[in-house]
Amino acid sequence: MDFNLDETRQALRGLAAELLAREAAPERLESFEKSGITYDTVTWKALAQAGLLGVVLPEEVGGAGLGPVELTVILREIGAHVAPVPAYASLALAALPIARHGTAAQRALLGPLVEGDTVLTGAYREVGPAGLVAATARPDGDGYVLDGVKTFVPYAAEAARILIPARVDGAGVGVFLVEPAAATVTAHPSATTEPLSRVELTGVRVGTDALLGGVADGAAWDTLRRSAVSGAVALSSGVIEGALKITTEYVKTREQFERALAQFQAVTMQIGDVYIAKRALDVAVWAGAWRFAEDAPDTDEVLAIASYNACDPVVKALYTCQHLHGGIGLDVTYPLHRYFAWAKHSGHLLGGAEDQLDTLGALVAQEA
Repeated sequence: MDFNLDETRQALRGLAAELLAREAAPERLESFEKSGITYDTVTWKALAQAGLLGVVLPEEVGGAGLGPVELTVILREIGAHVAPVPAYASLALAALPIARHGTAAQRALLGPLVEGDTVLTGAYREVGPAGLVAATARPDGDGYVLDGVKTFVPYAAEAARILIPARVDGAGVGVFLVEPAAATVTAHPSATTEPLSRVELTGVRVGTDALLGGVADGAAWDTLRRSAVSGAVALSSGVIEGALKITTEYVKTREQFERALAQFQAVTMQIGDVYIAKRALDVAVWAGAWRFAEDAPDTDEVLAIASYNACDPVVKALYTCQHLHGGIGLDVTYPLHRYFAWAKHSGHLLGGAEDQLDTLGALVAQEA
């Protein structure tokens, strides 16, 4: 496997990095956090105008028709700049599954996303292990009746549609496009400024046209959960890269006893540990994205490895970054706190390290 990005993906990364360095500069983030709004609409529109929101959207709605690897490139840069935009929710949790499995009418819902005129999201989590689907969809006449509770749903109140996985009587897991007004949306606490919600569905009735792709064979759910995991670990990969960059610069310039911190062996060893955690996650992230794009049989196993690294070693590495900064690492006027919050946030979305070890163990046992 070649982990080097090809020319097209390098150009995509360069474009995203350049745009976000300008639009998500620390002073801009400070201003946003004081505004009280849910996401940075200026940066969101800038991403749309640069064509970055259309990367994984179908060509028929003005997108580029690309896939998980390209989405990983974009989300990784968003994580590296901790840009407060609904890209993970709209692209990983909604656009990619709709693009792969949606009917023509469902894919048409992606049109406004190309211009940054809408937000979409998906409900990947429920109470319990990551990937659990206890919500139900009961066929009723010319539609379905949905019941269940989803948790940690980003931008649920702001979204035009929420993708809801549910078990269909007599079939498998289907994914339904539900309007937020049809459900009870309650705000969750969040480690970042990103809004999270609990979404309760009690007898919510939808038509047959709400079922993604018109079938409940589990394929759309497989794409949604893999895209959810792949996107979250991509964000985490970018977050630790951004935090390492800040910390490396700090220890090179901060002096104690008339010596730069980087000249102390203990500091060098600790910054090395952060780099190792970053590289371990990077390898798993790119391997998982590539396998997801190729529908490889070991996709879930590799994504579980990436998830564990995002939930445990990378979070510990962020503690190290804060420690190396001393007291300033906890100061909310210094940018490092955002990276720590984002790393914790990704870990919550993924379900935590123990849950990922359980998932990985179950997958290995299946192969035994």
